[in-house]
Amino acid sequence: MRQFLIALFVLLITSLPSSVKAADRPSEQPIVHTVLFWSNGCPYCTEVLTNILPPLQDKYNSQLSILLVELVTLKDVDNLYALGSTLGRSKEQVSVPFLLIGQTALIGVDEIQNQLPGLIDEHISAGGLEYPDLPQLDDMLAKGLAFTSFDPNVHLLPQAGTNSESIGMALAWGILIFMGIALILAVVMILRAFQGKPLRDARGWLGIAIPVLTIIGLGASLYLTYVEFTHTRAFCGPVGDCNTVQSSPYAKLFGIIPIGVVGTLGYIAILVTWLWQRLRTDQLAKVAGIVMYGMALFGTLFSVYLTYLELFVIRAVCIWCLSSAVIITALMLLNLPPITQWLAVSDEEE
Repeated sequence: MRQFLIALFVLLITSLPSSVKAADRPSEQPIVHTVLFWSNGCPYCTEVLTNILPPLQDKYNSQLSILLVELVTLKDVDNLYALGSTLGRSKEQVSVPFLLIGQTALIGVDEIQNQLPGLIDEHISAGGLEYPDLPQLDDMLAKGLAFTSFDPNVHLLPQAGTNSESIGMALAWGILIFMGIALILAVVMILRAFQGKPLRDARGWLGIAIPVLTIIGLGASLYLTYVEFTHTRAFCGPVGDCNTVQSSPYAKLFGIIPIGVVGTLGYIAILVTWLWQRLRTDQLAKVAGIVMYGMALFGTLFSVYLTYLELFVIRAVCIWCLSSAVIITALMLLNLPPITQWLAVSDEEE
């Protein structure tokens, strides 16, 4: 009889529905997976990493998975632009910090701080969220680091102080004003040339200043070209944030040609023209000074545009770019005498 009762009890237990047997097991909690794209040296990224994400991770604990993907090379930046384009964001709209939650991109401190908590609650209520199936994410996710393993003291570079940032912006403003004054001075000297008052040729050390400044500018442009093609981080010194500037959509002319390459070609052209003027006596040598002035004028105007972008659009400055802006403006001023002499002669002939 006892064996019959045991067999009956076993039969009843095994016939229970699986849902009843598992009633005492805790159900798996839904998890929301997100990805944050960030760059070292970016103060807004530091704000998100140190002040915004930690409280959210503590609140949601294992229900929130944050993967950190650092943008180190220009290829990483291009991949982020491609990802933004897939999500309907233009290059001008894409920047770091860039947080991806599902098919939604949150860009900047304000969007992440204001919208992320609500989106997390929404997706947890819906049963969790996996990484979106986007082709640009495949390689990028492999480089990711879990936020729970992130140590600011190890992974974050020391941030430049507010004072250093202010100095960089003030320096950019000073250089922009210098370029403006130089352009006004050039206009005045050209107008005087029409009145038969050209400038005299530069003598002494001023005559050697053109090739010396050109070589220095060429060195700065070659360094930026090296950074762009080797995808390494630029050395910026205590002032400015070159890597933020280099990773912006304005670091390439027409989105194709790196600005460093443009500068390199320009300085090489000026140096070759100066050598031609010194070593040759043909017709091209006679107008070499005018040609150099034209190239330096174009470079100055282009530098004004780039400095404006750094101040008002990118909101970061590059010491290499600012140095090149000063050099090309100085070259424009040094090449003023040939253009004023040519204009004065042309006016007399007329």
